[in-house]
Amino acid sequence: MALTATVDVELKIRHSVPQRREPTKWRRIMYAITGITGKVGGAMARALLAAGQPVRAIVRDATKGRQWAALGCDVAIATMEDAEALTQAFKGATAVFILPPPVFDPEPFYPEAQAVIDSVATALRAAKPARVVCLSTVGADAVQDNLLSQHTKMETALSALPLALTLLRPAWFLDNVAWDVSSARGAGLIHSFLAPTGRALPMVAAEDVGRVAATLIQQDWSGTRIVELEGPERVSPDDLAAAFTTVLGKPVRAVPVPRETWEALFRSQGMRNPQPRMRMLDGFNEGWIAFADEARTIKGTISATTVVQALVAGEGA
Repeated sequence: MALTATVDVELKIRHSVPQRREPTKWRRIMYAITGITGKVGGAMARALLAAGQPVRAIVRDATKGRQWAALGCDVAIATMEDAEALTQAFKGATAVFILPPPVFDPEPFYPEAQAVIDSVATALRAAKPARVVCLSTVGADAVQDNLLSQHTKMETALSALPLALTLLRPAWFLDNVAWDVSSARGAGLIHSFLAPTGRALPMVAAEDVGRVAATLIQQDWSGTRIVELEGPERVSPDDLAAAFTTVLGKPVRAVPVPRETWEALFRSQGMRNPQPRMRMLDGFNEGWIAFADEARTIKGTISATTVVQALVAGEGA
């Protein structure tokens, strides 16, 4: 598979610490996936199942696990804050995929994320899987505090554990344009917090992230490695508007949302602590949330137009 070769060649390794691990051939293969009901986790699970690999779906309640059980998956019930339940869900797994639940309006100092981090670290320490892949993000290495600092905390905690760890850092998700389908169709506008609208940034489809995660988790490595992932080309808000123009067959343009209106807008939408989100957007616009070296990122295959087509079709053309 070409993707596997690409990952092997272009993998960015932070450090590698030799560890004693039970050889995979003596273990019953099982891939335990958190976040399986979302786009990334679902894409990862489907890719593993298509490759004939066994999957354990970790879900919050049995109802959410039924569709995965029907596909032949093991099902384990656990929330990300429940260390005891997670330990049981991780036990016997060859490898575990960690997808931290998103918190878009966190309390100061990110206590919600810290509760998940503590639980996940405790469970991994007890269950001792051979390998772990954690979904992180571009900008997890940023020094400035912002919404993505929750991922920085998770990376720091998991990197301290004596296990083989891959930190998968995807770019801005193309799927975020789901919020723009209605305004693009109705008013011919998409409202962009990224500015200027002509500046292209790394973006990636959730489906690509899931497929790459499925490839990575089947590999063998030691220590901690960082994999940075973006789509086949860099994309600007103007490019996203052009994709909508193509798909909808009508002119669509990107309009920047003025920085001075952000706080009032976010608070009107119910946010209590919008500063972390605002600082994250500043990071993308000011360039301090970015991949350090484009040449070392791996590339997905799904274009912005393909993502827009799927989202528009999903809402009805």
